[in-house]
Amino acid sequence: MKLEEVVKSLKLPFNFNTEKLTQDLSKIEELSWSGHFNRNGYSGVWSSIALLSVDGELQNISVPLDGQKLLETEALRGSKYFKEVLTTFKAPIVSARLLKLKSGSEIKPHKDFNLGYEDGCFRIHIPIITAENVNFFIEDKKVVMLPGECWYTNVNYTHSVSNFSEIDRVHLVIDLERNQWSDEVFFSLCKKEQLLTKPKVTYEIETIKRMIVELQSHNTEISKELIKSLKKQYQL
Repeated sequence: MKLEEVVKSLKLPFNFNTEKLTQDLSKIEELSWSGHFNRNGYSGVWSSIALLSVDGELQNISVPLDGQKLLETEALRGSKYFKEVLTTFKAPIVSARLLKLKSGSEIKPHKDFNLGYEDGCFRIHIPIITAENVNFFIEDKKVVMLPGECWYTNVNYTHSVSNFSEIDRVHLVIDLERNQWSDEVFFSLCKKEQLLTKPKVTYEIETIKRMIVELQSHNTEISKELIKSLKKQYQL
Protein backbone atom coordinates (compact mmCIF):
# COMPACT_ATOMS: atom_id res chain seq x y z
CA MET A 1 0.00 0.00 0.00
CA LYS A 2 1.28 3.46 -0.84
CA LEU A 3 2.11 5.66 2.11
CA GLU A 4 -0.38 8.35 1.07
CA GLU A 5 -3.21 5.82 1.31
CA VAL A 6 -2.51 5.05 4.96
CA VAL A 7 -4.88 6.79 7.36
CA LYS A 8 -2.86 8.96 9.74
CA SER A 9 -5.79 10.99 11.03
CA LEU A 10 -9.52 10.39 10.95
CA LYS A 11 -12.53 12.45 11.97
CA LEU A 12 -14.78 10.20 14.06
CA PRO A 13 -18.60 10.44 13.99
CA PHE A 14 -18.94 12.05 17.41
CA ASN A 15 -19.63 15.71 18.12
CA PHE A 16 -19.70 17.22 21.58
CA ASN A 17 -21.35 20.32 23.02
CA THR A 18 -18.73 23.08 22.99
CA GLU A 19 -20.56 25.19 25.58
CA LYS A 20 -20.64 22.29 28.06
CA LEU A 21 -16.99 21.46 27.33
CA THR A 22 -15.89 25.02 28.09
CA GLN A 23 -18.09 25.17 31.20
CA ASP A 24 -16.38 22.08 32.64
CA LEU A 25 -12.98 23.46 31.64
CA SER A 26 -13.70 26.70 33.48
CA LYS A 27 -14.16 24.72 36.72
CA ILE A 28 -10.73 23.15 36.26
CA GLU A 29 -8.68 26.14 35.10
CA GLU A 30 -7.73 27.14 38.66
CA LEU A 31 -6.50 23.67 39.60
CA SER A 32 -2.82 22.76 39.47
CA TRP A 33 -1.62 22.13 35.91
CA SER A 34 1.82 20.56 35.52
CA GLY A 35 4.40 21.13 32.80
CA HIS A 36 4.83 18.18 30.43
CA PHE A 37 7.69 15.96 31.59
CA ASN A 38 9.46 15.95 28.19
CA ARG A 39 10.96 19.40 28.57
CA ASN A 40 13.20 19.00 25.53
CA GLY A 41 10.18 18.31 23.33
CA TYR A 42 8.60 21.76 23.32
CA SER A 43 9.20 25.48 23.67
CA GLY A 44 7.00 27.79 25.70
CA VAL A 45 4.40 26.26 28.04
CA TRP A 46 2.78 22.86 27.49
CA SER A 47 0.87 21.63 30.52
CA SER A 48 -1.53 18.90 31.52
CA ILE A 49 -4.10 17.89 34.08
CA ALA A 50 -5.27 14.29 34.46
CA LEU A 51 -8.93 13.35 34.50
CA LEU A 52 -8.04 9.72 35.25
CA SER A 53 -4.78 8.52 36.79
CA VAL A 54 -3.45 5.44 38.56
CA ASP A 55 -3.34 7.24 41.91
CA GLY A 56 -6.07 9.81 41.39
CA GLU A 57 -3.51 12.63 41.28
CA LEU A 58 -4.01 15.57 38.93
CA GLN A 59 -0.36 15.67 37.81
CA ASN A 60 0.04 11.98 37.01
CA ILE A 61 -0.38 11.30 33.27
CA SER A 62 1.69 8.10 33.24
CA VAL A 63 0.39 5.01 31.46
CA PRO A 64 -0.93 2.40 33.94
CA LEU A 65 1.23 -0.66 34.40
CA ASP A 66 -0.21 -4.18 34.37
CA GLY A 67 -2.85 -4.56 37.05
CA GLN A 68 -3.14 -0.85 37.84
CA LYS A 69 -6.59 0.71 37.69
CA LEU A 70 -7.42 4.28 36.78
CA LEU A 71 -9.07 6.50 39.39
CA GLU A 72 -11.03 9.70 38.96
CA THR A 73 -9.09 12.84 39.81
CA GLU A 74 -10.49 15.94 41.47
CA ALA A 75 -10.85 17.48 37.99
CA LEU A 76 -13.13 14.72 36.72
CA ARG A 77 -15.18 14.40 39.90
CA GLY A 78 -16.44 17.95 39.43
CA SER A 79 -16.98 17.70 35.67
CA LYS A 80 -20.34 16.22 34.76
CA TYR A 81 -20.00 16.69 31.01
CA PHE A 82 -16.44 15.36 30.77
CA LYS A 83 -17.74 12.19 32.46
CA GLU A 84 -20.50 11.98 29.87
CA VAL A 85 -17.97 12.40 27.05
CA LEU A 86 -15.82 9.56 28.37
CA THR A 87 -18.81 7.19 28.46
CA THR A 88 -19.27 7.74 24.72
CA PHE A 89 -16.33 5.45 24.03
CA LYS A 90 -17.12 1.78 24.57
CA ALA A 91 -13.48 0.75 24.76
CA PRO A 92 -11.07 0.49 27.72
CA ILE A 93 -9.54 3.86 28.56
CA VAL A 94 -5.79 3.91 29.16
CA SER A 95 -5.39 7.64 29.73
CA ALA A 96 -7.60 10.74 29.85
CA ARG A 97 -6.21 14.21 30.36
CA LEU A 98 -6.46 17.83 29.32
CA LEU A 99 -3.49 19.25 27.42
CA LYS A 100 -2.94 23.00 27.21
CA LEU A 101 -0.55 24.65 24.75
CA LYS A 102 -0.08 28.27 25.74
CA SER A 103 -0.21 31.03 23.14
CA GLY A 104 3.17 31.32 21.39
CA SER A 105 4.25 27.79 22.34
CA GLU A 106 5.28 24.90 20.11
CA ILE A 107 5.47 21.11 20.42
CA LYS A 108 8.46 20.04 18.36
CA PRO A 109 8.23 17.34 15.67
CA HIS A 110 8.38 13.93 17.31
CA LYS A 111 7.04 10.38 17.17
CA ASP A 112 5.37 8.41 19.94
CA PHE A 113 5.73 4.67 20.46
CA ASN A 114 3.11 2.00 19.66
CA LEU A 115 0.23 4.48 19.68
CA GLY A 116 -1.46 3.76 16.36
CA TYR A 117 -4.54 1.69 15.62
CA GLU A 118 -2.27 -0.99 14.13
CA ASP A 119 -0.79 -1.46 17.63
CA GLY A 120 -4.13 -2.26 19.25
CA CYS A 121 -4.68 1.18 20.73
CA PHE A 122 -5.67 4.63 19.59
CA ARG A 123 -5.43 8.28 20.61
CA ILE A 124 -8.25 10.72 20.12
CA HIS A 125 -8.39 14.51 20.41
CA ILE A 126 -11.45 16.53 21.33
CA PRO A 127 -10.64 20.24 20.91
CA ILE A 128 -12.19 22.49 23.54
CA ILE A 129 -10.42 25.77 22.80
CA THR A 130 -8.53 26.28 19.56
CA ALA A 131 -8.03 28.87 16.82
CA GLU A 132 -7.22 29.23 13.15
CA ASN A 133 -3.55 29.90 13.91
CA VAL A 134 -3.11 26.63 15.79
CA ASN A 135 -1.26 24.27 13.45
CA PHE A 136 -1.36 20.50 14.06
CA PHE A 137 0.72 18.58 11.52
CA ILE A 138 1.12 14.86 10.98
CA GLU A 139 4.10 14.60 8.67
CA ASP A 140 3.43 17.21 5.95
CA LYS A 141 -0.37 17.35 6.33
CA LYS A 142 -2.16 19.92 8.48
CA VAL A 143 -5.04 18.43 10.46
CA VAL A 144 -7.73 21.02 11.19
CA MET A 145 -9.67 20.03 14.31
CA LEU A 146 -12.56 22.24 15.38
CA PRO A 147 -14.06 22.61 18.88
CA GLY A 148 -16.35 19.72 19.79
CA GLU A 149 -15.09 17.44 17.03
CA CYS A 150 -13.48 14.06 17.69
CA TRP A 151 -10.31 13.01 15.86
CA TYR A 152 -8.11 9.92 15.77
CA THR A 153 -4.42 10.70 15.25
CA ASN A 154 -1.76 8.11 14.54
CA VAL A 155 1.11 9.53 16.55
CA ASN A 156 3.52 6.82 15.43
CA TYR A 157 4.11 9.28 12.58
CA THR A 158 6.04 12.51 13.03
CA HIS A 159 3.70 15.18 14.37
CA SER A 160 3.99 18.69 15.74
CA VAL A 161 1.83 21.54 17.04
CA SER A 162 2.39 25.29 17.02
CA ASN A 163 0.12 27.86 18.63
CA PHE A 164 0.49 31.20 16.85
CA SER A 165 -2.89 32.42 18.11
CA GLU A 166 -3.55 34.81 20.99
CA ILE A 167 -5.34 32.18 23.10
CA ASP A 168 -4.29 29.00 24.88
CA ARG A 169 -5.22 25.84 22.99
CA VAL A 170 -6.83 23.11 25.12
CA HIS A 171 -7.68 19.57 23.99
CA LEU A 172 -9.21 16.61 25.81
CA VAL A 173 -6.89 13.74 24.84
CA ILE A 174 -7.87 10.12 25.44
CA ASP A 175 -5.93 6.92 24.78
CA LEU A 176 -7.99 3.73 24.44
CA GLU A 177 -7.55 0.06 23.66
CA ARG A 178 -8.84 -1.26 20.36
CA ASN A 179 -11.83 -3.61 20.65
CA GLN A 180 -14.85 -4.80 18.65
CA TRP A 181 -16.73 -1.56 19.23
CA SER A 182 -13.86 0.57 17.96
CA ASP A 183 -13.35 -1.74 14.95
CA GLU A 184 -16.98 -1.21 13.97
CA VAL A 185 -16.56 2.56 14.20
CA PHE A 186 -13.21 2.82 12.43
CA PHE A 187 -13.80 0.26 9.68
CA SER A 188 -17.09 1.92 8.79
CA LEU A 189 -15.11 5.04 7.88
CA CYS A 190 -12.22 3.57 5.90
CA LYS A 191 -10.70 0.30 4.78
CA LYS A 192 -9.15 -1.93 7.42
CA GLU A 193 -5.83 -2.01 5.55
CA GLN A 194 -5.60 1.78 5.69
CA LEU A 195 -5.56 1.67 9.47
CA LEU A 196 -3.58 -1.48 10.15
CA THR A 197 -0.53 -0.86 7.94
CA LYS A 198 2.49 -0.58 10.22
CA PRO A 199 4.54 2.56 9.54
CA LYS A 200 8.26 2.28 9.08
CA VAL A 201 9.43 4.50 11.88
CA THR A 202 12.45 4.77 14.13
CA TYR A 203 12.46 5.93 17.70
CA GLU A 204 15.09 8.16 19.26
CA ILE A 205 16.00 6.09 22.28
CA GLU A 206 18.62 8.61 23.39
CA THR A 207 15.86 11.21 23.77
CA ILE A 208 13.89 8.80 25.96
CA LYS A 209 16.97 8.15 28.10
CA ARG A 210 17.45 11.90 28.61
CA MET A 211 13.82 12.18 29.67
CA ILE A 212 14.36 9.42 32.23
CA VAL A 213 17.44 11.21 33.64
CA GLU A 214 15.40 14.42 33.94
CA LEU A 215 12.59 12.57 35.73
CA GLN A 216 15.06 10.92 38.11
CA SER A 217 16.20 14.35 39.24
CA HIS A 218 12.68 15.10 40.50
CA ASN A 219 12.63 12.02 42.75
CA THR A 220 8.87 12.05 43.32
CA GLU A 221 6.38 9.20 43.28
CA ILE A 222 4.85 10.56 40.08
CA SER A 223 8.24 10.81 38.34
CA LYS A 224 9.06 7.24 39.43
CA GLU A 225 5.79 6.01 37.88
CA LEU A 226 6.58 7.86 34.66
CA ILE A 227 10.04 6.29 34.56
CA LYS A 228 8.53 2.82 34.97
CA SER A 229 6.06 3.56 32.20
CA LEU A 230 8.75 4.81 29.80
CA LYS A 231 11.05 1.88 30.49
CA LYS A 232 8.19 -0.53 29.83
CA GLN A 233 7.11 1.19 26.61
CA TYR A 234 10.62 1.46 25.18
CA GLN A 235 11.91 -1.82 26.62
CA LEU A 236 14.79 -0.19 28.49
